[in-house]
Amino acid sequence: MVHMMEGSSLKSPLRSFNVLVFLLLTHFDEGQSQAMAPSESVVSMVGGDAVLPCRLEAGLDAAQVTVEWGRPDLEPRFVYIWHNGKELTNNQNAAYKGRASMSADELKQGNSSLKLTQLKISDNGRYRCYIPKHDEEYFVELLVGSVSSPSPSRTSTISLSGLDRTHGSVELQCESAGWYPQPEVLWLDGDGNLLSAGPTETVRGPDDLYTVSSRVTVEKRHSNNFTCRVQQKKINQSRETVIQVSDDFFEVSSSCAASVAFSVIFGLMLVFTVSLFVWKWKQNKIKRKQLQHPKEEGQQLMTEINKIEDLDKKKAKLDEEFMKNEEEQNNVTQTIESLQKITKELETQKEKLKSQSEEADKKSEEQENKMKSLDEEVMKKEGDKTANKAQGYMKLKDIMTEVIWSLEERKKDHQQLNMNTESIIKAAYDEVDKQKEKKQKLQISREQMKQQIEEMENHKKALQSKLQSDNEGK
Repeated sequence: MVHMMEGSSLKSPLRSFNVLVFLLLTHFDEGQSQAMAPSESVVSMVGGDAVLPCRLEAGLDAAQVTVEWGRPDLEPRFVYIWHNGKELTNNQNAAYKGRASMSADELKQGNSSLKLTQLKISDNGRYRCYIPKHDEEYFVELLVGSVSSPSPSRTSTISLSGLDRTHGSVELQCESAGWYPQPEVLWLDGDGNLLSAGPTETVRGPDDLYTVSSRVTVEKRHSNNFTCRVQQKKINQSRETVIQVSDDFFEVSSSCAASVAFSVIFGLMLVFTVSLFVWKWKQNKIKRKQLQHPKEEGQQLMTEINKIEDLDKKKAKLDEEFMKNEEEQNNVTQTIESLQKITKELETQKEKLKSQSEEADKKSEEQENKMKSLDEEVMKKEGDKTANKAQGYMKLKDIMTEVIWSLEERKKDHQQLNMNTESIIKAAYDEVDKQKEKKQKLQISREQMKQQIEEMENHKKALQSKLQSDNEGK
């Protein structure tokens, strides 16, 4: 009889080929991720989180500089970009949207590490942290692992795959699914000694996860407990189960030896045929890729070169517009200074007109005093006072008329000059305001063009870096 560790059993040897024994799994998990220094590996599990380390020199603030995280094997290769205090998502690879982030508080401390969430098998690869301002780069290797789970779709099983009644031996098969990277399979006896088993069969599914299968032939021992252990050292994970085989299965019987031997030989031939077919198919696929690879690399190289040339043309055009903007801004500044100078001179002229008006009023007052004095003189003369008085009034009228006309003309001239001056001053102030507004718009446009030029430079450096990495990879 075959006994599991839980105490279940098979009552008849005739049912042994249909019995599947489900794994009792022991999970050794050392944690989802380990913080490693730059250029070292970070290990995490599917569905978990990982932090890829990257730091500036102590005391440097990374919040206001550009930090690029990328994978050279992707297109687009940008995983995350931090620029001028905010994240840029225009060129971010779609596979990382919503899963990549950086801490603004940590950036202020010089920590430009990248956090990835909801990890996938496709996240495996080499990541590059690049800081253009300091021309620094760090490389981090991320390993995302997966381990067999107790779910029905990924269960691990041990089954009796054959009996050798002639020699009294039993063949056991162990299968486990849902692994990444590819694990190894070990067989142990009840004392913990390693058993010699056949080659491990490995199948990689469309989800990139591995399914492994191994067979071992065992003979009767004092303890018929046998352990199948599936382990992956890189991610520090293992699964194992124990099966107990009843003594009945090790009994020698000549009647069924031929059928068992035939079954074993047929099974081996089938496995060999399938393995050969899979091997040839993989070899043909590799050859096709090798034939296509140079052409694809050439096309990709030309695409990157064309991108760089387009960026150079756009940058040259922006540089020209930037120079024109700067020249126009200088002209506006000179115009504002000239208008301010003219306005100051007009204010001075206005003060002179005011002074002249006050002087005219003073002279008018002097003329009135003279007329009063003349009137008194006429009244004091002896003789024909009426005639004298009439004569005096005539002189006085002439003087008054002359003074009045003179004062009126001056008053009109002062009023007209004052109005003209006020109008010119107002026009000058209005023009100054317009020129200042124009200068402000030019400054805003200049800053925008400056930012565009900087972004183009960064993009160009990124493309050149990618081309250099591709050339070094060759």
